Amino acid sequence: MRIIDRDAYLNWLIRHKGKQIIKVVSGVRRCGKSTLFSIYQDYLLQNGVDASQIIMLNFEDIEYEELSNYRLLYDYIKSLLLPDRMNYIFLDEIQHVEQFEKAVDSLFLKENCDVYITGSNAYFMSGELATQLSGRYVELKMLPLSFAEFCSGLVEEKQALSKNEKFNMYLELSSFPYILRYNYGPKESKEYLRDIYNTVLLKDVVTRLRVSDVNMLENVAKFLLHNIGNRVSPTKIATTLKSQGKSIDQKTVDRYIRGLTDSLVINEVRRYNIKGKQFLTQQNKYYVADVALRNVLVRGKDSDTGHILENIVYLELLRRGYDVYVGQLDDGGEVDFAAIGADNVIYYQVAATTLDESTLKRELDPFKKIADNYPKYLLTLDEVFGTANYDGIKKLNVLDWLLGKDKE
Repeated sequence: MRIIDRDAYLNWLIRHKGKQIIKVVSGVRRCGKSTLFSIYQDYLLQNGVDASQIIMLNFEDIEYEELSNYRLLYDYIKSLLLPDRMNYIFLDEIQHVEQFEKAVDSLFLKENCDVYITGSNAYFMSGELATQLSGRYVELKMLPLSFAEFCSGLVEEKQALSKNEKFNMYLELSSFPYILRYNYGPKESKEYLRDIYNTVLLKDVVTRLRVSDVNMLENVAKFLLHNIGNRVSPTKIATTLKSQGKSIDQKTVDRYIRGLTDSLVINEVRRYNIKGKQFLTQQNKYYVADVALRNVLVRGKDSDTGHILENIVYLELLRRGYDVYVGQLDDGGEVDFAAIGADNVIYYQVAATTLDESTLKRELDPFKKIADNYPKYLLTLDEVFGTANYDGIKKLNVLDWLLGKDKE
């Protein structure tokens, strides 16, 4: 079994080590949260922490099933604490513990407790929980492997492949770390991805929302997956499904969408009015946590290439720490992404190719309607004329950009 380094995430944990604040790691199932904890614990052991100072509980392990009550959990951990040393407490998949926030909050209050928790959905850190722990936690939103991480994790005999061949593998096999750890091929990958999808659907959506019509939920999920990168609304989905003889109302569609986005398998991207600097609430877009998962569940088309690239770029921008929106122009047009950082904005257009003059014009025109002077990038798969500068608008090869060869 091979462990793939996740340096950016590991460094985040190291930066917050020993600080009296709860460290929350959230992310879709199987994105590598438990392995990240294992890597970080190795780091602690190599840097002066004794094994007796580390308490690790994974609540998907039946061994800890009796600790699903917050009071029993607290008492159990308290009995293991070393009174005169820092205790590093790792609570994996904590959402399985009822009212876990009470135990976590009580541990947080102890000066010799450094608390780390993970969860596989968005709602485990929402509502009353977020209110109770407000100001007491920082959150790391973890994603499956980036393209750069995927390439670094390939077995030695595949390292010599071209970047295009590696990218095709990335799209076909998956960005979930388990695929590389066991060197899975296409058949095993598809089986694994179907298992992830079924687990997410049943454990994180059906059970939580008490869905009775699972087939209709799947219809909504597949509609979103089929339409990544397109503007979508609950009304449009309900109307489309009704036209196919599947009766569902807009409120139910909206409820299912919330469940799917809360499971973190699908991401909602809101629109941002660039001139007015306002966030819009309707006609949002959706992208999937792993493109290979999407390809297993819905039939793709050649015309999907642009939207698949958008999906990959969107996830990479999240990894790089940006808040990502669709850039809305006043004339109804849009820029694929407005990536908002702490003190800047970067605009992106993504296309499979812009070698055709009319396509190039179509991709550049939205940039020219933006009055500010923030950086603007056009990302394509083009290798011939893959880089260019159009009056300050930089064209880059998207694979080089993903590999960090062209840093902004």
